Amino acid sequence: MARVVLANLSKTFPGPKGEGIRAVQQSNLTVEDGAFLVIVGPSGCGKSTTLRLIAGLETPTAGTISINGTVMNQVDPKDRDVAMVFQHGALYPHLNVFDNMALGLVLRKFPRDEIDRRVKTAAETLGLTSCLSRRPQALSGGQRQRVAVGRAIVRRPKVFLFDEPLSNLDAPLRAQMRVEILKLHRELGATMIYVTHDQVEAMTMADRLVVMREGVIQQVAPPHVVYEQPANVWTARFLGSPPMNLFPGRLLRQAGALTFHAGSGTEANGLCFGQVVGEMAARLAVGAAREVLLGVRPEDIHLGPPGEDTVLAAVLAVERLGAECHVHLRAGGHEFTARAAGRTEAKAKQRIPVSFDLSKAHFFDPTTEKSLWQAGVDLESVPPPGVH
Repeated sequence: MARVVLANLSKTFPGPKGEGIRAVQQSNLTVEDGAFLVIVGPSGCGKSTTLRLIAGLETPTAGTISINGTVMNQVDPKDRDVAMVFQHGALYPHLNVFDNMALGLVLRKFPRDEIDRRVKTAAETLGLTSCLSRRPQALSGGQRQRVAVGRAIVRRPKVFLFDEPLSNLDAPLRAQMRVEILKLHRELGATMIYVTHDQVEAMTMADRLVVMREGVIQQVAPPHVVYEQPANVWTARFLGSPPMNLFPGRLLRQAGALTFHAGSGTEANGLCFGQVVGEMAARLAVGAAREVLLGVRPEDIHLGPPGEDTVLAAVLAVERLGAECHVHLRAGGHEFTARAAGRTEAKAKQRIPVSFDLSKAHFFDPTTEKSLWQAGVDLESVPPPGVH
């Protein structure tokens, strides 16, 4: 299929007063042949612009885009052999579903029986068989989006580009379509680049995940690595729902033990979270007091029972979501959220013991907000949970 390489890619748009608005800044990215790469980030971060640059719908301000070793900067979109699925279907209103899906093949003069076979196969996969004779105005929003996906599928290009294709679908259909797109990827072995702001799509679909913010790539790694070893505070907070809890404080080494203290940093008038142990303690290599930001994900904060490393926290509110609860707490002047089992007995206005699993904690530099995970570690070689 295709290997896509972005080298120092930048895009600046003119602003209303003649100023430059930088949408993509010095992006360097390699998408290997047959990979499923997902670009995730908030609205306006540059992810869709990156996709449009690859498709040839925007012209780079600087840098190059290569597909299979050929620089595509001056190649027309129709000659790049890429297919793009937009957030909104962009269907031809005067053509029925069959003809919308078949148009690209007709223009390339495919045999009629091959067109018929590809369209009907794609329609069956997408649940559109009964809609082939309808025009777009007779379809629901979800059906129109599936037609747009089908139009890309039948072309079987070198590179598939998906620009938030499922955002207009309801939740059950989104889940079904995620599975169908992944099945399509396995069957075709095609290179796919998928843009979304949805964390569930990003985490469940990607082979490799690209996190973007304000036009700058923050981290590129397999999804479990980005979640378990975020490169900076922003990435740590962006991925995860509820987001990671952050506590400013200080690491102290006393009597050979490394402990974290929120607030002032002394056990007498601060909140001691307990001892940092294992590989993380060795990597931090603290000889004296050091100010840090501690990050703890909600699932790593445990409710009771009371013990040596627990702190007493006031329950502010409990969000019951069925299988789990989000328990909002306050202790030592800090507010944070824990994820608990759906049957938890915690109630607002209670005071309950909580403990922090510092073996899974994250530590960040309070000035740069970068992770203190030791430099030089190949984070992409870290296996997912349960893999050794």
